[in-house]
Formats: sequence, C-alpha cells, structure tokens
Amino acid sequence: MRKESILYEKADDRLRCLVCSRKCLIPEGGRGYCLTRENSDGKIYSLTYGEVSSEAVDPIEKKPLFHFHPGSLVYSLGSVGCNFRCRYCQNWSISQARIDGFPTKYISPEEAVENALRSNCTSIAWTYNEPTMWLEYTLDSAERARAEGLKTVYVTNGYMSEEALNLLGPLLDAANVDLKGMSGRFYRELCDAKPEPVLENIIRMHEMGIHIEVTNLLIPGYNDSDDDIVALVNFMVSEVGVEVPLHFTRFFPHYRMQNVPPTGVERLMRARELALEAGMKYVYVGNLPGTDAENTYCPVCGELIIKRDGYLTRTVGIRDGKCSSCRADVDVVID
Repeated sequence: MRKESILYEKADDRLRCLVCSRKCLIPEGGRGYCLTRENSDGKIYSLTYGEVSSEAVDPIEKKPLFHFHPGSLVYSLGSVGCNFRCRYCQNWSISQARIDGFPTKYISPEEAVENALRSNCTSIAWTYNEPTMWLEYTLDSAERARAEGLKTVYVTNGYMSEEALNLLGPLLDAANVDLKGMSGRFYRELCDAKPEPVLENIIRMHEMGIHIEVTNLLIPGYNDSDDDIVALVNFMVSEVGVEVPLHFTRFFPHYRMQNVPPTGVERLMRARELALEAGMKYVYVGNLPGTDAENTYCPVCGELIIKRDGYLTRTVGIRDGKCSSCRADVDVVID
C-alpha cells in the first residue's frame, strides 16, 4: 500500500527523504537507497505501508531482549527493504528486495494489534528487515498498541534520522540496536554506511528512557580483535551505561561472506570477559548453545537470577524487581 511519507522536504528539483540518516535526494520517479520510498508527482510515498513479508509469535529473547519482560511472547512483523547493504545479512532475501512483485500480505495496524492480543503477546515488534523503512506504519501501529496495553519494540540498525527518532521515541518501549562495530572502515566496506549516526542514536534512545539492548555480531578478521571489542565496550561504559545489556553473537557464513569461518568460541568468551572487566553488568554470548553465557547473574552478589535454556526462560532470583539474595537492583523490566 502506498502512503505519503511524513518526513521529507523539497530540495530544488528533487525531494529529500528525512526518514534515515542517508537523507536521500530523490528525483521525480526515483526511489531512495532503501527502495521503499518513491518520489511521485512531487511527493515522497512509502511503498510498503502494512505490507508484511514475515510474521511470527516469538519469545522476546529471540530479538534478543533479555531484560525486557523475560519469558514473554512478542508478535513480530517484517516487510522488505533496508538502508544498509550488509554483505553478511541473514535476511537478505527481504532486506534487499523490491516491493514490486514481492509476495506480501497487507495487515493493518488494527489487525496487527488484534493478532498480538489474540496470541497472548506482551509486546509487538517490528523486525526482520529495518523497521525505520516502515516508519509511518510502525508509528500508527505503536499508537494503537499502546492504547491496548501492548509494549512496542524495534529491532534496528540504529540508522534512523533525528527527526524519525523524535517521532518514535515517545511511542517506543524497547529496542535492540545492532551495533556492528566501531570502525568507519567496517561500516563502509561491509554495510555501505557509517557508525556515527548509530552511536548517536544509541545514546539518544537511552536518554529518552527507551529500554535498549545492544548486539554486536563478531566476524572473524573484521571486528573481533581485542582493540575492536575494547573500543565498543568503552563506548558503552562511557557514553551509554554499564547497566545496558550487551550481546556478543556468533557469526556463521552467509550471503556474500560464505568464505569467512564461524566465530571462534574463544573469541566470544574473550569479548565477554573484556566487557565484564570494564564494568559492564550484563554481557551475553549468543548463537552458542551449551554455555552459561546467556544466563543473568546479579551484578553484586553473583547469584543466578534468570536461567535460559535456548528460548526457555525461568526467572529464579528476582523479587520485587531486586535480587532475591542480596536485594540489589537488577535492571530487568518485568510486570
């Protein structure tokens, strides 16, 4: 469904999209970098409003969000298009797709919220492809979700514009931001982007009171050195907060990076060790079953407070929002 964009401006004989940090200048009849925004008859239109490519009821831990209503269900929706070109994208079949001729189904904001409630979900998430490309739809859906008592979630690369985040912030309860690394070269060569807008938006989301968790996919030879990890951890400690959960996840060969091996177990554990040594309270390792690195421990006394086996989650040591053992705050959003 086509719907006029809410964020654009005229720039001579073209229109400037203001949805993400690219600020694309789009000529008449053209589309932005994301392929979801088109200049037609002097207006920019979103081409994907309500057009759903992917739909599921997921554990909230799959986002991953480990400190936001643990053990609850989230109704997840995705469309097509992205403002990145990640060479290792796991969802490239939708993120790099054009809406023209792509099989989607229309789900209105009202229907999405009804589906979430019917499925006993605590929250609704826009995920799978970059949700900012769906800005108008997610805003309309978030308003309806909030009115019905649902929490709202973005799983995002964090490249939205300041204007978009100003609109989203008051309607967004939680976000997992994929911080791909700290290197401009990494972002440029592997994603065709730059890190600065992502870092700025992580800081702003935290300041706005949105519950955030940060994910870093460690790719061997690209962003997994001690220097890379320390730079990312130092940013979290000094600019965001040691209480923000940090997820290091294991890379597996995919899309245009089939020749890169999976991340070594030692590298993942080293990243976690470096983050904990720097003062981060909650550091997790993902895509690596068989370890205790997805459990949550009290940062003061070390007692197990949330046990995770795959996506089976049991809260075992929290009472009234505090550690049951030592009564320290544990920075977990629960009902």
